[in-house]
Amino acid sequence: MRYAWWTGCVAKGACPELYVSMKLVAERLGIELIELEDGNCTGAGVISERSEFLADVINTRNFALAQKLGAPMMNVCSTCQGVQSGVMYRIQTFDGYLENINEQLAPEGLHFDGDLAVKNFMWVLVEDLGLDKLKAAVTRPLSGLRLGPFYGCYIIRPSRVVFENNEKAERARYLEQIIEAVGAEPVDYTGKTKCCGFPIVTMNKPNSLAMAGNHILEAKELGADALVTPCPLCHLNLDAQQPAAGAQKGVKLDFPILHLPQLVGLALGMSPDELKMDRHVVSTKPVRERLRDAVPA
Repeated sequence: MRYAWWTGCVAKGACPELYVSMKLVAERLGIELIELEDGNCTGAGVISERSEFLADVINTRNFALAQKLGAPMMNVCSTCQGVQSGVMYRIQTFDGYLENINEQLAPEGLHFDGDLAVKNFMWVLVEDLGLDKLKAAVTRPLSGLRLGPFYGCYIIRPSRVVFENNEKAERARYLEQIIEAVGAEPVDYTGKTKCCGFPIVTMNKPNSLAMAGNHILEAKELGADALVTPCPLCHLNLDAQQPAAGAQKGVKLDFPILHLPQLVGLALGMSPDELKMDRHVVSTKPVRERLRDAVPA
C-alpha cells in the first residue's frame, strides 16, 4: 500500500503529534507514505468563500503532484478531505472545468487528468487495509476504553460528494467500526456529527466554545472516557480550547481528545510517549490509567 501523503498544515504546525503518530502507525501497518513536501494548503474551505475557482486550482495542483508519483493521495485531516472531495466532484461534473484549471497549472509544468483516489486515513483503514487486517495487527486490545467518535462536518458533508452518491454511505460509521476493531467501545451521542466550532472561533468565540463544550459534556455524561477524531482542526477546538470552553460552562472538563492515528497506535502496542500524547493541552492521563487498569501488561 503506497500513498502520496498530503499532511495538511496542522499536522506540521499546531498538532505535530499527529504527524509523528501517523508515520509510526503507517510503518507498523505496512503503509508507504511519500510526503508531498511541495504541496500547498487546501484553503480549509476559507479561500473558496472568496474564490471557488482559486481554491479548486490550488487543490488540483496537489492532485497533479500526487499523480506524478503514480499513487493515490492520503490525508490526515477531514477538513482537507471535505475540501478535496468537493474539488474532485466539480472537476468530474462540470464540462470544461478541468481544462480551465489546467491552464492555470501549465506555467508550473503541471497537468491533472482528472482521475485520482483521494482518501482520509480513516477511509484507508477500512476500505484499503480492511478491518480484518487492522484487527489482526492489534497487539494490545483497548478493552475497557469507551470512546466517543467525533466526525465533525467536512468528512460527512455534503453526503452526495463524500459518500459518492450513497455508494459509500457506510463511511458515516467508519469511526465506530475502527473503535470496535481495536477492542474499545464506541459511545453514541448526538454531537458526533456536528460542527466542533473551529470555523467560527475567530468570529464568534463564545459560540465556538459553547459548541465544543456541549459535545464534550454530552459524551462525558454518557460515559465516554475520551473522544477520537480524524480532524486536527476539530482536535484544536476540542482540546486546545477546552479549558476556555469549560470555564464558559462553569465546569472543569478534563476530557482527553485523541487523534485517530494515536488510537490505532495504542492498539498496535505503541506507548503514549511514542505517540506524543503528552503534547495535548488536556492531559491524556485518564486514557493511560484506563488502559493500565483494563489491559494486562
